Amino acid sequence: MKNNVVAITMGDPAGIGPEIIVKSLAEGELAGASAVVIGCASTMQRLIKSGVVPQIKINVIQNIKEAQFSADTINIIDEPLADPSALIAGKVQAQAGDLAFRCIKRATELALAGEVKAIATAPLNKEALHLAGHNYPGHTELLAQLTNTKDYAMVLYTEKLKVIHVTTHIALRKFLDTLNSERIITVSRIASDFLKRVGYEKPRIAIAGVNPHAGENGLFGDEEIVYLQPAIEQVRSEGINVYGPCPPDTVFLQAYQGQYDMVVAMYHDQGHIPLKLLGFYDGVNITAGLPFLRTSADHGTAFDIAWTGKANPESMAISLKLAMNVV
Repeated sequence: MKNNVVAITMGDPAGIGPEIIVKSLAEGELAGASAVVIGCASTMQRLIKSGVVPQIKINVIQNIKEAQFSADTINIIDEPLADPSALIAGKVQAQAGDLAFRCIKRATELALAGEVKAIATAPLNKEALHLAGHNYPGHTELLAQLTNTKDYAMVLYTEKLKVIHVTTHIALRKFLDTLNSERIITVSRIASDFLKRVGYEKPRIAIAGVNPHAGENGLFGDEEIVYLQPAIEQVRSEGINVYGPCPPDTVFLQAYQGQYDMVVAMYHDQGHIPLKLLGFYDGVNITAGLPFLRTSADHGTAFDIAWTGKANPESMAISLKLAMNVV
């Protein structure tokens, strides 16, 4: 029988992760969903007792087979904090960063073993992660290392706009110094494979330029001529429908209006700004290229409102639905 369970990692317990998980699973269509939380059980119980989230029972289990899915219960595999009583909401703490790391590691092991079909991750805090000695830029790079995945990319996903990134968490100067055709080719292939996986038979993929007006034939820079155009020609020769280089100031709107199915963004903010402007609450962060599907709420830990009941669970809920529905 095929396993349809999704593992949800708690993320940084001092942030809004625990809150948006409870809100997603305790109300609406996801109540009773085939999902198991990986996280600190005592912290989850403490949050529920605080009254800032819906009241729901916690079923602490040792393995996936023990899970009992019902609308009034959240199943959790306990990955305890070093000192749960010392956790301070809204504060960067090493033990919280270490927990976030261990939850991801445990969920990855379950996915690789075939015990869960996908992972949905709540936000972690990079500073806390580093304080705990886990020096990764974020989920994407950590998951790639844990799965020995070489070719991967970050996807930001909404119903109307989908963006995949050539580079993410590096300085803009480093991006310009390291840009190359091979990476653009790789990301275009990942984009095509991913879109087919989620139901697009013949994906239309736009390649965003680096420079204003996509360089204007070298007038504003030659990256499009030197790197992008050769990559586009190679990918087209493989039968992938790519277009460009496209002017970055218009291509995201064109995709939003349905002209393209996905945009290949060259660097972090080029892709993140339009996506978050148009879909901040319903955007999903996906790591494409892994052996399993990984989705995530497309926002941070929001320490300023952590454990207050103010967190919006929409992005977390959508990411969980996507993880459950994609084969």
